[in-house]
Parts: sequence; structure tokens; C-alpha cells
Amino acid sequence: MTLPYQPQVIEKEAQFYWEENATFEVSENFSKEKFFCLAMIPYPSGYLHVGHVRNYTLSDVIARYQRMQGKNVMQPIGWDAFGLPAENAALKNKTAPRQWTYNNIQHMRSQLKALGYAYDWSREVTTSDPEYYRWEQWLFIQLFNRGLAYRKMAMVNWDPVDQTVLANEQVIDGKGWRSGAPVERREIAQWFLKITDYAEELLEGLDHLIGWPEQVKTMQKNWIGKSTGVNIQFAIEGSDEKVTVFTTRPDTLMGVTYLALAAKHPLVTGVAVDHPQLAEFIKSLEIGATAEANLATEKNEEWKHR
Repeated sequence: MTLPYQPQVIEKEAQFYWEENATFEVSENFSKEKFFCLAMIPYPSGYLHVGHVRNYTLSDVIARYQRMQGKNVMQPIGWDAFGLPAENAALKNKTAPRQWTYNNIQHMRSQLKALGYAYDWSREVTTSDPEYYRWEQWLFIQLFNRGLAYRKMAMVNWDPVDQTVLANEQVIDGKGWRSGAPVERREIAQWFLKITDYAEELLEGLDHLIGWPEQVKTMQKNWIGKSTGVNIQFAIEGSDEKVTVFTTRPDTLMGVTYLALAAKHPLVTGVAVDHPQLAEFIKSLEIGATAEANLATEKNEEWKHR
């Protein structure tokens, strides 16, 4: 007779055994090939959802498979707990950010453990812990001292409710993915890392990545975005100013029929001072825009036909 599967009993016993015997804790073992398996650590919002389960089940399958191949597998876990979302959530729930965050971590940790993932919990990290972010601060200082971290003004997607900058992917239909508020385009001072100094080295290194899918390497090349071309200056009639344009096809110079300037270009904002309609259009671009591509294909086309 086949015994019924009783998950509350069997899984609890298995997980108790794993914890008591530190089954998934990893240490140096030079007799085995090493394998590092790290999924993007979750933000401690309070509860896991099916997206978490899907993501961490996939990475756990990979880790367990590699362990079955005899490799020394490290699969750590942690919490992406630092930043304004945690503070805003704490304000909404009328509690201190630290208390809110660590209560959520405690609950979500119990959920992850109940799912039986093969994590090395001895290596758990929390990004809002000073013992963790002190090293991020140390690394930033090293980059700054070497001229690789710098500050400049740049256009961003601004969520007026969360009071934070959003990546293009976090803007859905012109609204913040978390707050649902219309996103504004703002120019603010930001910190940048000068990875362009290493662009050529990164490109050359892609050719030496063994086993990487070609589509992934292509995505990396496109992200680095190397372009070879020249700067061409166009004179402005009745002015001593010139517009500099970069192009990869200088051979098509004689076919140029017009130039399109960004809405925040100094020449455009200068003209807008005496043209209320243009100033109103520029102002409208600050609401709901998500990417430069959208501005080019939607808003600029709209302006051309006014």
C-alpha cells in the first residue's frame, strides 16, 4: 500500500535535518570544482508572492543540479533592504523603517525556509545593516579618489509620491510601478561611475566568455554601445553659434535635410523664452515620459506637426 505524501511532516523533518547538519553551508574544498549560484536578492516587502517562488525555485534547481555533479556550490541569500521604498513603506504603516524592515525580513525568511531552498543561511546579508553598507561606502570612496565616481546634472524619471528616481523599466504607461503616480522628467544632480573608461576592455572580454549565450553577449555589446564616427558642426543662420552632431555616417552629409534638437537643448530653451507654445510643449514632456526613445517618436513628432 502506498503511503500518502504528508508535506507538513516530511518536509519539516527534511528541513530540520538540513539545518541541524548544516547541509548547505559551504567551506573551502580545493578537491572540488567551485560553483557560485546567486539570484537577485529580494526586497523585504513583507510577503513572498508567486514571482519570488518562480525566481528562487529556478536558481535552487540550478544549485542542486550542480551539487549533484559533485561541485562545491555556494548559494547565498540576503535582503535588498536599503533605500527610500523601505522608508516610504514605514511612513505609510506608521512605524520606524528599521522595525518595519526587520519584521518583514523575519517573516519572509520563515517563508523561504518553508519552501526548502538550499541556501547557506550562514552567509545571509542585509543591505541596510551598517556592517554591509560600510563596504559599499568604502568602495565608493575608492572610486571617487581615483576619479571614477563623479557628479553631474542629468534627466531622470521622477516619482513625485515615492520621491525617488525610477529606471525606465519601472515606469508603466507613464506611471510609477509602485505608487501609480504620473512620472515627471526632471533634471537633477546625480552620481555616475565612469565605466566608459573600461568600455573597450569590456568589449574585448566578451570574446573570451566561454559558454555564454550569443544573445546575452549581444545584449552586453549593445549596452556598452560603442559607436565609431565623427562630430560635424552645423552653422546657425544669423548666429555665431554652431550645433555639433555626432554621426556614424559622415558620408551621408549631403543628404541632411533637417536637425532635431532635444527639448532641453540650450538653443531650444532659449527660443522657448519668447514662444509660449514651445515652452508649454517642453513642460508637457516632463510628465509621463519614460525614455528618450518615447520622446523622439511621440512628443517630437507631435511638435513637428503643430
